[in-house]
Amino acid sequence: MRTRVLSCAEQEFAEAVDYYNEQRPGLGYEFAAEVKSTLDRIASFPNAWPKFSHRARRCITNRFPYGVLYQVREDHVLVVAIMDLRRDPKRWEERLRKALGE
Repeated sequence: MRTRVLSCAEQEFAEAVDYYNEQRPGLGYEFAAEVKSTLDRIASFPNAWPKFSHRARRCITNRFPYGVLYQVREDHVLVVAIMDLRRDPKRWEERLRKALGE
């Protein structure tokens, strides 16, 4: 299934890559590879992960404390956030409601 990523999620992703590269050179690229692997799993099995809200699901990355918040649409997967799981979950719930018009 095709994947579409909202610009706010792309920005979060880029900021996280930069953050991890500042922590240790190359670590951000390892993070990016893990997120790509997570996106590939989601595209292959979009309904495999638990629901986060009425219309969205969340898949957690294997090595980093991040989750990919997404919605399964008819012909694609819409990625709403690449979320740092250490942050307040209410922030993501509010963004999800806004992004999905709930």
